[in-house]
Amino acid sequence: MAQFKKKIVLITGASSGIGMACADSFGKAGARLILAARRADRLRAKAADLKNRFGTECLTIPLDVRDRRAVEKSLSSLPQSWRDVEVLLNNAGLSRGLHKLHEGSPVDWDEMIDTNVKGLLYVTRTILPGMVERGRGHVINIGSIAGREVYPSGNAYCASKFAVKAITRGLRMDLLGTPVRVSTIDPGMVETEFSLVRFRGDEERAAKVYEGLKPLAPQDIAEAVLWVASRPPHVDVSQASATMAHRKV
Repeated sequence: MAQFKKKIVLITGASSGIGMACADSFGKAGARLILAARRADRLRAKAADLKNRFGTECLTIPLDVRDRRAVEKSLSSLPQSWRDVEVLLNNAGLSRGLHKLHEGSPVDWDEMIDTNVKGLLYVTRTILPGMVERGRGHVINIGSIAGREVYPSGNAYCASKFAVKAITRGLRMDLLGTPVRVSTIDPGMVETEFSLVRFRGDEERAAKVYEGLKPLAPQDIAEAVLWVASRPPHVDVSQASATMAHRKV
């Protein structure tokens, strides 16, 4: 897509799964990519792969989005030629455990909330002012159907994704009257490292999550993200809710 040629796209959680698939899609479309994740070796390998296949320019940033100071330091001090982020894809997220609340682990809760909610806030808070100042940009959050419907023993994870939904809706209202857009993609089951992470490396248990059905693939979500990002500039900026619309006087 010509519209992404040389445009800067920042992807969190870019070292695997949906984030990595989105890097492929935007790289193929000609974007310049800022790839952020905890696993620096994977980021470097992905950047080399994209350079080899598409000639993609990549800036890799080893980053744990839970660390507010690290987020602020890394993303506030981007090289001058990398500062005009056009698309922010808040993809970093995870689940830990599958327990009834009274049997759950507060450590797991902290990790999910710190990553899925606070990490998204930290990154957005750092990048968004530049978009508002420049008068262009698009924030895309990866949510989940778990942010629309709770499932048994998914209490804390579902709560974190309901929070992503609320943040997305609130942000759209906050940005009403600006050209900056806000979107969310809410997938169902996608076969990635998600279940392996949730069950802390238990491959047999993780495999059972997708047993007997054909789940979505990361590439399916990447196609949806690219489609949303490629909508015309007027889409999703004039109306923030059923009752909130921006009218030029």
